[in-house]
Amino acid sequence: RSVNIVAFGNERDGSSEDNQQSSLIWSYLRRSALISETESSVLLNSAHHVRNPALTEYQARVFGNVRLVVHDCPLWDIFDSDWYTSRSLIGGADIIVIKYSVNDKTSFQQLKDSYVPMIKKALNHCSIPVIISAIGARKNEVPCTCPLCTSDRRSCVTTSEGIQLAKELGATYLELHTLNDFYIQKYFGGVLEYFMIQSLNQKSSDKMKKRKKTQKCHRVKPPQLEQPEKMPILRGEASHYDSDLHNLLFCCQCVDVVFYSEDLKKVVEAHKIILCAVSHVFMLLFNVKSPADIHDSAIIRTAQSLFAVNNEAVFPALSSGSSCDPPGRVVVKDSVFCSCLSDILHFIYSGAFQWERLEEDIKKKLKDPEKIEHVLEKVKCILKTPGKLNNFKDCRSHQIKQLCNTSLRLFFNTPVLADVIFKIQGATVPAHRAVLVARCEVMAAMFNGNYLEANNILVPVYGVSKDTFLSFLEYLYTDSCCPASILQAMSLLICAEMYQVTRLQHICELYIITQLQSMPSRELASTRLSIVSLLRKAKFHNSDCLSTWLLHFIATNYLIFSQKPEFQDLSVDERNFVEMHRWPSDVYLKQLADYRNYIHSQKCYCTVM
Repeated sequence: RSVNIVAFGNERDGSSEDNQQSSLIWSYLRRSALISETESSVLLNSAHHVRNPALTEYQARVFGNVRLVVHDCPLWDIFDSDWYTSRSLIGGADIIVIKYSVNDKTSFQQLKDSYVPMIKKALNHCSIPVIISAIGARKNEVPCTCPLCTSDRRSCVTTSEGIQLAKELGATYLELHTLNDFYIQKYFGGVLEYFMIQSLNQKSSDKMKKRKKTQKCHRVKPPQLEQPEKMPILRGEASHYDSDLHNLLFCCQCVDVVFYSEDLKKVVEAHKIILCAVSHVFMLLFNVKSPADIHDSAIIRTAQSLFAVNNEAVFPALSSGSSCDPPGRVVVKDSVFCSCLSDILHFIYSGAFQWERLEEDIKKKLKDPEKIEHVLEKVKCILKTPGKLNNFKDCRSHQIKQLCNTSLRLFFNTPVLADVIFKIQGATVPAHRAVLVARCEVMAAMFNGNYLEANNILVPVYGVSKDTFLSFLEYLYTDSCCPASILQAMSLLICAEMYQVTRLQHICELYIITQLQSMPSRELASTRLSIVSLLRKAKFHNSDCLSTWLLHFIATNYLIFSQKPEFQDLSVDERNFVEMHRWPSDVYLKQLADYRNYIHSQKCYCTVM
C-alpha cells in the first residue's frame, strides 16, 4: 500500500536571505512520529540549468508498513516548461499541498492568476483533497485600518485572500506562523494524516470490491482479454529558448540600438526589446517607462550615471540595410563598465541566469578586485526590481533566472517598442521583429530576405485565425502554451507547421494525445469531435507521430469507432491497419460468445458479464 503526495510552491519569503531554511515537507518528515525510513532524491529538469532542482522526491514509511512518496516542487516553472510532467504528477496524486509565504504577495498573485486555473483544469472534477498552507508570520503585525492606507495589502497576503483561494479549489486552508513542532506535527501533520487515512481507506474499499467480484463464477473462467498494443510514445523536444535569444546577439539582425564609448567608438549592437525585458533601467532609458512609473530612485540614478541617449550627427554613419528607423545611439559614461559591456550583454541575452560565468568573464578581463566589484554591482543595479531591496549578496543562477525567464511576456501583444504589425481577419497584432527572427527561422528569412515583409511595417497573415496566431506568438515570446481545447491545439499545430516551429508542434501533439487518453469511453462514444478528421489534418500537415498514434487509438477503441459514420471515411490502408490491430480481437469476441452460451446453458449468472 502507498500514498502519493504532491506539494507545489515555495514557502520561503522571496526577499529572505535564509536559503538554508527547512521546507514544510522536509520538516514534517523529520519530526513526525509516524514517519520512518525517510529517503530523498533531487530530480532535475533537463530544460533548466543543471543546478535548478525542478522537484525533490521523498520516500518514507508511515503507519508502519505504508509506503509514502512525496514530490516537492518549489518552482512553479514546471507548469510552463514541462506541462506534461506537471499534469502526470497531479493525475497520480492522492493528496495535493499548495504552499506560499504570507510575505510574498507577488508570488501569491502569480499563483492565483496563472497556476490555480491550470491546477483546476488538471483536477477536472477529481475528488483529490487539497491543502493550502499559508506559511510565516506577517511582518506588519498591526495593519493599518485606514481605508486610504494599502501598505499592508501590498506587502502581505491576508487571511481572507488565502481563504478565498481555498474556496476556489475546494481546499482546506491552514495558517502556519512558524515551522515549529506544534504547527508541523499537531496542526499540519494532523490534517495531512487524516487525508492519508481517508486515502488508504478508499483504496482498501476499492480493493475489497474488486476481490469480491473476482471470487464469483469459479467453475468456468471467462476468456482472458489481452492488453491492447502499446501505442507509440511521443517524446517532447528540449527547449532552446535561451539559445535562440543568445544567437540573436551574434547575428545582429533587427538591431535598433548601438552602444558607444565616451570617445564615440562603437562598442556593441543590441535590441531594445531584449534589454527592456530584463531591466527597468533600460525601460527608463528607452522611454518605455517614466521615472513616475518606476518610483525607485536607485534605478533612476543607475540609468543617469551609466548611459546617455544621443542622436546627434557627430556619430559615425551606420551600415544598415533596413529601411526602418536608424538604430538609437547610447553613450556609456562609465569606462570600466563599457569595457565589459559585451560580456554583460552576453549574460543578458543568454537569459540573465548564468551569473557564475559572468563573474569569471569579468575577472579575466579586469584584474583589479575593486573594478570587478564595481562592475558586478552595476549589473545587480540593472537587474534590480523597483521597490525591493537589492538582495543579490549571494547571486546564484537559479535565483536570477526566476526573475527573467518569462519577462518577454510583458511585451506580448503590446505596441510598446513594436516595429511590425500583423494584419489578420481585419484586426492588427503588434510584434517585435527581434523576437520573431530569433525564435522562428521562417520569419527570420521573411524579414531579412528579398521579400516585401522585410521593408514593410504592416504584414498580412492568411490561412490562420487571429486567436490561433496570437497563441503562436505567445509561444514565441514565452516558450510556453496551454491550448483551451483539442481543436485549438490542432489549429496551433497547423500554424506551427506553417512556420516550421517543430517544438511547438510536439507540444500540441502531446496535448492532443493527453486529452484523448484521459477521455472516458462514454464521452468518447458521444463526442462530436471527429478523430478521423484529426487524423486527416495530422497527415496533411506532416505530423507523422500524431497520425500514427491516432490510428492506434482508433484500433484500440475499435468497438466505439466502428459504430460511428466517420469510420467509413478511413482509406483502405487505414482500415486494414485498424482491423489488424483492433482491440478486442475477433478471436476474443468469439471466445466471449462461446462463454456466454455456456453460462446460459448451465443456468448460472456471471456477475463479471
